[in-house]
Amino acid sequence: MKLITTTLALGVLACAATAQTSVQSCNRTVTFDAPPQAAVSNDVNLTEMMLVLGLTDHMVGYTGISGWNKLDAEMTAGVAALPELSEQYPSKEVLIGADADFYFAGWNYGMRVGGEVTPETLAPFGIQVYELTESCSHISETDAASMDDMYNDLRNLGAIFGVPERAEALIAGYQEELAGFLTDLPALDAAPRVFVYDSGEDAPFTAGLYAMPNALIEAAGGTNIMNDFEKSWGTVGWEAVVARDPQVIVIVNYGEVTAEEKRNFMRSNPAFAEIDAVKNDRFVVLEYVEATPGPRNIAAVKTLAAAFRAQ
Repeated sequence: MKLITTTLALGVLACAATAQTSVQSCNRTVTFDAPPQAAVSNDVNLTEMMLVLGLTDHMVGYTGISGWNKLDAEMTAGVAALPELSEQYPSKEVLIGADADFYFAGWNYGMRVGGEVTPETLAPFGIQVYELTESCSHISETDAASMDDMYNDLRNLGAIFGVPERAEALIAGYQEELAGFLTDLPALDAAPRVFVYDSGEDAPFTAGLYAMPNALIEAAGGTNIMNDFEKSWGTVGWEAVVARDPQVIVIVNYGEVTAEEKRNFMRSNPAFAEIDAVKNDRFVVLEYVEATPGPRNIAAVKTLAAAFRAQ
């Protein structure tokens, strides 16, 4: 009887050790036989998702940060033990050379449609890919961006790396923190009209229906004036911005042109003089890592919600 019991126990342990995990990644179902041991993440926001889940011991590096962004002290400490394998998007050779077995990226977050690095091009080298949920609109039909997109990525990463309880605890904590903050705020008489100014002077690059700022603005009680722009991020005409007369302008801060320079450009251009947000100097700055899907979306909603209610 003891021998039978022991044999059964060993069998259960063996099954548990080889249990497969499947998650939905855009329009693909991806199956993992075991947690990845040589992961690479692209971009500051995706890398921070790995950090908050405590997954650095499963990583061999990160890519796509210093080419566009500067790490703050918290992020610098978090990735101190990891090399940046590429300052911008990695080549296939970079990932293969790192002996990576997993790449956490997204469409226009480390991969381009039809580009050199995609789930299909990496598969022959044993590198599995999980795609950022918010980026799926580039390759398939999706709903409008939602806070649930970020929670979904944390949940799926938790499943992939065998730490589902850790992921669920994080998600529950974020949801509770945000709900408590919003409950204590005064109600808005009406949703303020909001424009997201990422970059560009001849024509602005902005957030459409499928970009994370659309979800952040709605969660904070506002309305993205470009929520009928059925794209993630893209370029629109200034005429449309002027016609829709935003009451608040959200500036995304990153790259060589500072947030203050973007604000000054709008305030000094006579074409924008009658825009409500410009007349009343109602500008809000979000860092890139806050405006893209990741743990700092909670702070971003708080910043926006407070700004929408400021006198």
